[in-house]
Amino acid sequence: MTDHYTALGLNSAATLADVKKAFRQQASFWHPDRNDHPQAAERFRAVQQAYEVLSDAGKREAYDDNRRRNLLDSPIDTARVIWADYFNPLASAAD
Repeated sequence: MTDHYTALGLNSAATLADVKKAFRQQASFWHPDRNDHPQAAERFRAVQQAYEVLSDAGKREAYDDNRRRNLLDSPIDTARVIWADYFNPLASAAD
């Protein structure tokens, strides 16, 4: 499961205004026409998908419920995914 909050660089307490602002920043940075990083197109799609889910109240509620359920079902696996999702973008951005 992709962590949409991580894709936008946000935490789960982010407001709709925070989501919109982060989307504009991340989309501008990862847009394939502006960024020649090999994974720019993939990251741009992830940012778009995250915005699509987090900007819609119903989709966000369902995503948050599923996210909480996954955390409770398998905390070790969830921690690994969160860790990887957090550090992989940082390592790739440094390249």
